[in-house]
Amino acid sequence: MNLPARRFDLPLRRHQLVRICPAAWDALLASRVDLGNDPLLREWVRNGWPLIVRRPMPGEVGGLSLGLPLPPSAGKRRIAVQLQPDHVVSVGSLPSLHSVMQASPNAWLPCLRELDELAKAYGVKAGVFGSLAWQWLTGLHYLGPGSDIDIAWALPPRDRMESFVDDLADIESRAPMRLDGELIRHDGSGVNWREVHGGDADLALKTATEVVMCSREAFIGEPA
Repeated sequence: MNLPARRFDLPLRRHQLVRICPAAWDALLASRVDLGNDPLLREWVRNGWPLIVRRPMPGEVGGLSLGLPLPPSAGKRRIAVQLQPDHVVSVGSLPSLHSVMQASPNAWLPCLRELDELAKAYGVKAGVFGSLAWQWLTGLHYLGPGSDIDIAWALPPRDRMESFVDDLADIESRAPMRLDGELIRHDGSGVNWREVHGGDADLALKTATEVVMCSREAFIGEPA
């Protein structure tokens, strides 16, 4: 569900979807000679398509760091921009597994249903980002033969973490595509699920501003 811009909390979290005021988008494109002539970008915001919150790059201060990927037909460029909070029309969440099935290849559907059931069984939210999400959000063609699926999983209960990542690995062993993605804490920081499944003592934690190493216990909590 989208929230009015005047009610969203700062700082925004990674993977949140942001819709921008068309006038602010036009002004941004007019100031960027590398972007202003792209016909797809010119209509991006007026089509109702969002941008996604990303980590700031070095030197980026004083604004919201946002991005979007263009589809392969438009060069597969990753576009990075900065805008101000008052340019935001709404803030929303990643699309659910159930939603993106409408844009999925038929060969993926049994696996997506199994992943959706996994989320329900563990009581966790699962938002989709990456190529499948953008294909569903825009209606443009993003997926190719080697595409994977990227899922942001909310952390399951501490005492069920190991069984959750074991079940996820089992599903991937039978999946027609690679299952990528992260386990996401309440603060929006995330770790690739494979690191947790691999039993690593130290994990690469992606925060809103950087990638840092943290202990397994610090990320998922001390055992009860």
